[in-house]
Amino acid sequence: MTSAADRLWAVVEPYLSAEGVELDDLEIVGKAPGVVVRVTLDAAEPMGVDQLADVSRRLSRLLDEEDPIASSYTLEVSSPGLERKLRRPRHYKKSVGRDVRVKSKVAVGGDHSHRGVLVEASDLDFVVEVDGTDRRIAYGDVISARTVFAWEKASKPGKR
Repeated sequence: MTSAADRLWAVVEPYLSAEGVELDDLEIVGKAPGVVVRVTLDAAEPMGVDQLADVSRRLSRLLDEEDPIASSYTLEVSSPGLERKLRRPRHYKKSVGRDVRVKSKVAVGGDHSHRGVLVEASDLDFVVEVDGTDRRIAYGDVISARTVFAWEKASKPGKR
């Protein structure tokens, strides 16, 4: 039996692919009447607000025609942004080399909380380097994971 998210993915992904946009993530949250369909898009070039709005309108029309969700819902379309959730193996693979924060169900390296650089990602697990030590974590052991954007402090004007 396929989930509503899987059925929706099967409708949305080919359409977006034909438009030259990658379906990065899709989740259905909430219960009727407050169901929200969150669609995260990615593309070779950063997507602007106008492009996201245009894709959102076209996607809304497609979903109205296909009607893959029985109840009413709110459609949210966005891009991953600077800090993004890591939910699928391909999210981790695309984020190798970036700073991440991970919470795990089981202790790895004596901790449940891991902040460091994502150095490797496979189909089964990933490795975060924390303070010079590699921690291999299985995807099934992840409670939450996201990339972390490090804000650089700008120098004051007139200073070198």
